[in-house]
Amino acid sequence: MKKRKTFTKEFKARVALDAIKGQKTIGELATEYGVHPNQIGQWKKTLLKDSAELFFRSKDRDIETYEAEKDRLYQQIGKLQVELEWLKKTAGYKR
Repeated sequence: MKKRKTFTKEFKARVALDAIKGQKTIGELATEYGVHPNQIGQWKKTLLKDSAELFFRSKDRDIETYEAEKDRLYQQIGKLQVELEWLKKTAGYKR
């Protein structure tokens, strides 16, 4: 039984960029890189479709990370406040 080939994302990007450049035909690229022409077409299509997102992802990811961190910190503050109130009650601390 033949095992499927796996390709790195860098390899896929390089092949797709070469296909977009148009200096060689898809058939020539397939022979050069040892990949089926249909696969090169799919990688090229994916690169063209998703390339616009490359410029927006970092901002979106930063916002998502910020919001997640903020939520986590608010939860931690709430938990610490509850613990503090409990400790005050059990220790008999009064203001």
